[in-house]
Amino acid sequence: MVKSDPDTIMEATAAAHFSGLHFDDQYPVPNYKGSNKVPFVIGVAGGTASGKTTVCDMIIQQLHDHLAVLVNQDSLSLSLFSTFADSQIPADSFYRGLTPEEMANVGEYNFDHPDALDTEQLLECLGNLKANQPVQIPVYDFKNHQRCSDRFRKVNASDVVILEGILVFHDARVRELMNMKIFVDTDADVRLARRITRDTLERGRDVNGVIDQYAKFVKPAFDDFILPTKKYADVILPRGGDNHVAIDLMVQHIRMKLGQHDLRTIYPNVFVIQSTFQIRGMHTLIRDQETNKHDFVFYADRLIRLIVENGLGHMPFTEKQVITPTGSIYVGVDFCKQLCGVSIIRSGESMENALRACCKGIKVGKILIHREGDDGKQLIYEKLPINIADGHVLLMDPILGTVPALVHGRQPYSTLEVKKRSIPVE
Repeated sequence: MVKSDPDTIMEATAAAHFSGLHFDDQYPVPNYKGSNKVPFVIGVAGGTASGKTTVCDMIIQQLHDHLAVLVNQDSLSLSLFSTFADSQIPADSFYRGLTPEEMANVGEYNFDHPDALDTEQLLECLGNLKANQPVQIPVYDFKNHQRCSDRFRKVNASDVVILEGILVFHDARVRELMNMKIFVDTDADVRLARRITRDTLERGRDVNGVIDQYAKFVKPAFDDFILPTKKYADVILPRGGDNHVAIDLMVQHIRMKLGQHDLRTIYPNVFVIQSTFQIRGMHTLIRDQETNKHDFVFYADRLIRLIVENGLGHMPFTEKQVITPTGSIYVGVDFCKQLCGVSIIRSGESMENALRACCKGIKVGKILIHREGDDGKQLIYEKLPINIADGHVLLMDPILGTVPALVHGRQPYSTLEVKKRSIPVE
């Protein structure tokens, strides 16, 4: 191995530096229209006021560590309920514009009929979201019953897409895009009572008008178009949001499906730090283009410190008894001995301060791995602690993106007689 001074090495590798990582291994992931990360699409159907939105809200609340978007197909309400949803699609986006003839008799128009909805636009929206593409949703003007040609809302893709509406199971093409179909089955009298309460209190309608509309449009539409789609449901949920046991079981199933393509299920020695609102908040700050340099460095260092602390927790420990100042015996553990760190130049150096802050007096080395042509990786610079082969090594590189990359990052140590099993990668 030819060694050079660091400045020469940096200049030589400036045009093609991969942090020592290049991988050909591919792990199995779903694919939809070329996207390697396919959202989990859930359809939630049921009669009016059956509790569909409440069920969606409860599911999203429990999926707090995943981004979720609630797509409301048919409700006239503009409010969306989702915890940590980075995208919102307004409720009336998928109604089609009325013709002049329909506008002339808008009071007789049945908004609960499948023809009132623009299914083609809904399919395009879901298809793009499932392909992890952002979508532009037009704004619907319910006063004029037309779409605004110059106003749009941008909706980003998410881990979970929940499509809610009375008619979401009506079209077979929409059903085919769903990974799970839920039908909220609530007693008709309960639904009517909820509808009367909602429309009189929230929309200022009189009771007689609500009952007339229910008898003329809502109930016939339920019997003709909504109830027959119940047979397509994977899960029939009685009592809606009051059925906590069933909702918990569904969330467990959703989490299992989301985790099937998690790298941890493919590589069992990969550990991922549990997401919290603190961690999500720090990730939000360092991704914000408005964040200044000082704040970026501060929160990046906090995240790195969490990674280092978590990595140290996977080091071997030995049991140790100590005497407390009160004379009691405390059974604890002793820190791992013969521990050192190695950072991959250049990005790994950003983790050194956190490691030194956590491990007093730890020795830290450096390596530079460079890829040239098709011959793979070449270790072109190394400065390692003495007796590194006798202990455990924390290999540091904050931009490793996949487990195959981690494996390749450890390979050069075979030439240095360091056992791979002793090298956790952070």
